[in-house]
Amino acid sequence: MDHIVDDTGLRLARRLRVERDARGWSLADLAARSGVSKAMISKIERGTASPTAVVLVRLAGAFDLTLAGLLLRAEGGERLVRAAEQPVWTDPETGYVRRQIFARPDHPVELVEVELPPRRRVALPASSFAHLRQLVQVRAGTLTLHEGGAVHRLEPGDCLGFGPPGDTVFANETGAPCRYLVALSRI
Repeated sequence: MDHIVDDTGLRLARRLRVERDARGWSLADLAARSGVSKAMISKIERGTASPTAVVLVRLAGAFDLTLAGLLLRAEGGERLVRAAEQPVWTDPETGYVRRQIFARPDHPVELVEVELPPRRRVALPASSFAHLRQLVQVRAGTLTLHEGGAVHRLEPGDCLGFGPPGDTVFANETGAPCRYLVALSRI
C-alpha cells in the first residue's frame, strides 16, 4: 500500500475515524465487523496507507454505507455537482479510477463512472451490495462481470441490472481500458 498523498485520501482517513468514533467502536470492533485488520485500519486512519477499493468497500459496509456514501461523507456534497468538483479516487492496487458523479445522503440514487485499466479486476464481496440495487452500463471497452455463478460479457451500450447480492468481480480481460457507469439505489 502506498502513502496517502492527496487531500481526498486525508479527508477519507479522518472520516473513517469519525465514523468509528461516532459508533463508539474500537479498532478491534471495526476490524471484526469489516474483516480488515486492526493494523491496516490504524494505518489508514493515520494517513500512512492508501486503502484499496476492496478494503474501502469492506469498511463502508461495516458502517452500513456504500463506498460512495463513505466517500461523499469524506468530501461533503451539494445538489449540483460540477464535473470539476466530482471526487475522483484511484485504487492504488489496480489503478481503477472511480469518479463519483452524484451522491447525497438524502437522495436515493448514486451515479459512478469507473475506468478499469487493461487486464485488471476488482473483486467485491456480497456485503458491499447488501441494501442496494444497482445496474452497470458499459460506455467503452469490454467488461466481464462475474456475479455469483454467472458470467456476463458487456460491450459498449450494454446494461445489466444486478441480481441478489453475491460476490462480484469486475474484470477487464482486454488490452484496452474499460469505462462504465454504475447506478445504485438503496432498498
